[in-house]
Amino acid sequence: MKHLQPTFLTLLVGVFMTISGAAFAATPSDLNRDADQALHQLTSTNPIANDISKQARAVLIFPNIVKAGLIFGGAYGEGVLKQGGTIDGYYNSVTASWGFQAGAQSYGYVVFLMNDKALKYIHETHGWEVGVGPTIVVVNEGVAKNLSSTTLKDDAYAFIFDQQGLMASLSLEGTKISRIHNP
Repeated sequence: MKHLQPTFLTLLVGVFMTISGAAFAATPSDLNRDADQALHQLTSTNPIANDISKQARAVLIFPNIVKAGLIFGGAYGEGVLKQGGTIDGYYNSVTASWGFQAGAQSYGYVVFLMNDKALKYIHETHGWEVGVGPTIVVVNEGVAKNLSSTTLKDDAYAFIFDQQGLMASLSLEGTKISRIHNP
């Protein structure tokens, strides 16, 4: 049995390396295009996201995050901050996790920044640790049932979408979003 563990780990690392190429856009124009497509995909298929997008001060779009793990795991992707129709910077999302997990997957996520507090925080910090600073609500089906344009009171709303791959996970995670100068 011990002989199978390194083989599985080697396979997992190989899968991560293969799919991780998609997480890193080759150029800013590639990242901009991928971010626009991801935002369009989300808002055209999710009416709540579409409603929130109309009220957001800015939107942080990570079109492709790649995650892999076996007990210890990680995820990485690059994104675009847009305010109005203007690109306001490029960011990366780095996650470390520990716990019961195995597999690899990719997904995208969008964070709608709803007020000046959230926008100021992302501009003035050297990294936004999710769970510290402005309140981020991850919108799933249960949360979405209770949201409307009149009940939006939090600083930011995040939507995870386009999940692909297989990842069994029950883990403690920490995500940090940091500005990058050149994607």
